[in-house]
Amino acid sequence: MGMDEARSGATRRTFLSASAAAAAVPLVAGAAPAAAQAASRGPGRPARPQRPDRALRELLAEIDQRRIEATVRRLAAFGTRHTLSSQDDPQRGIGAARDWIHAQLTQYAAASGGRMTVELQSYVQEPASRIPTPTRITNVVATLRGESSPDRVYVVSGHYDSRATDVMDATSDAPGADDDASGVAAVMELARVMATRRTEATIVFAAVAGEEQGLYGANHMAQQFKAAGADIQAMFTNDIIGSSRADDGTRDPRGVRLFAEGVPTAETPGQASTRQSVGGENDSPSRQLARFVRDVAQNEATGMEVRVVYRRDRYLRGGDHIPFLQQGYPAARFTEPHEDFAHQHQDVRVEDGKQFGDLPEFCDFGYIARVTRVNGAALWSLAQAPGTPRNARILTSNLTNATTLRWERGTEPDLAGYELVWRETTEPEWTHVIPVGDVDTATVDLSKDNVFFGVRAVDRDGHRSPVAFPRPASS
Repeated sequence: MGMDEARSGATRRTFLSASAAAAAVPLVAGAAPAAAQAASRGPGRPARPQRPDRALRELLAEIDQRRIEATVRRLAAFGTRHTLSSQDDPQRGIGAARDWIHAQLTQYAAASGGRMTVELQSYVQEPASRIPTPTRITNVVATLRGESSPDRVYVVSGHYDSRATDVMDATSDAPGADDDASGVAAVMELARVMATRRTEATIVFAAVAGEEQGLYGANHMAQQFKAAGADIQAMFTNDIIGSSRADDGTRDPRGVRLFAEGVPTAETPGQASTRQSVGGENDSPSRQLARFVRDVAQNEATGMEVRVVYRRDRYLRGGDHIPFLQQGYPAARFTEPHEDFAHQHQDVRVEDGKQFGDLPEFCDFGYIARVTRVNGAALWSLAQAPGTPRNARILTSNLTNATTLRWERGTEPDLAGYELVWRETTEPEWTHVIPVGDVDTATVDLSKDNVFFGVRAVDRDGHRSPVAFPRPASS
């Protein structure tokens, strides 16, 4: 079949027996013993991480710890950034912080050759929980438009509002260095280093407000995206990524938690019925996103280990990824490995000789830089790879011990083909990979009753998309 026919949308089908697939893709030298043993029981090669290419390494090397520290200290110096604080004072309050963030992002955008634009996304929140009077809530949003797939969008955020002990106290000092100047600093540094680079897909860098009062800014942004029909294929929030030190003094400078839900927040009754029948509670789009992050961002270029936590968020807490989950978008939350609650949601004070308050001196700026690199590796890899395959399905029209998967072929100009992935139902990560070529249908001599399958796209440079988990379908 010629290239023109392959790109015409005509259905192409591949059949791989277990022996043929294993012969076509031999075991990778140095594969983990467990993976090698598993591969001997079925088709394909052991799954392995996606190595950072030269462009990604150069990007990560530009992330500047000193700039991150300066951003955290500048945001803390506004005194309070409480959502109900002054919006007109040029020195103190959330309005001053908003204007400074906007000015900085606008400066970064000037180096983008017109690819990055910056806006103040505002609305008036009527009285509601923790909002006693009509209050203007403003997100500062920088959008780096992709070139070949601009309608495919990835979002990264931090919240720039802060709070003291009393969530309604809009006047006391609330420096909010860790929660969440750290996350905003990461987002702004990513916007700076990516502004001068060309991406295939679009990346949105957002500093949102109203988080401490009830996720108001992120909720508005997610609703705006949904109303516009935006194709948000991933969203990350960075909230409390400022310290590697726990409340007992122990440190974990090389770990970051990534919270990713299992059962989708926006799951429909029909989807729930299917999941209850054939499984998939560990295969939501957010879980696939988390697996992707580990695949591309846990390496020597970031110097970090990504600890995926199988829940939406921590007990009694919630972050700005949740409104995106409610709209049906894949989303996850980055948070430091252990929290010190004396330095978040606390009035600045000394009590029994102990300093309380979310002050910059309790931040680890080298740690924030490394978490920023994890985000950078994930976002760059997503924006340069093909999109997640659409309409992935596993055919169930006949009783058979073979498995057939179908999906819609992507439209990316550098698309090279697809890979099937599979794992035992008790495995948390994909363990096997089967390249199937530039097709939209593939059959494997392996029973769908016994394992989980997925499909991902690959471009000519070897960039891989997140995995799409197939739904059962008759055709």
